[in-house]
Amino acid sequence: MASQTYELIKQAVLNKQQVVATYRGHRREMCPHVLGLKDGRLQALFYQFGGASSSGLGPDGSDENWRCIPVSGLGEVSVRAGDWHTAPTRWEQTCVDVVDVEVEW
Repeated sequence: MASQTYELIKQAVLNKQQVVATYRGHRREMCPHVLGLKDGRLQALFYQFGGASSSGLGPDGSDENWRCIPVSGLGEVSVRAGDWHTAPTRWEQTCVDVVDVEVEW
């Protein structure tokens, strides 16, 4: 059964909304692109455009800002309207094996 956090992120993907959450002690501002399962666990592919990260952030639009995050690791999750952030480079993602929802292009 999907968690409340999963459902929030799912709606954010479908509506191209931003997600603000904590992960590994850092507050992150992200745009979710793909949500589903990886090896049986709930997981999401985000593009992080603001906040902090232990690996740092590249400039907005950089491929360095993709984040593959297990949903169970997210805390203090909220969804908000705002500009959509992504990187122009397209590749076949490997973050999620079984896709539930993916952002519409």
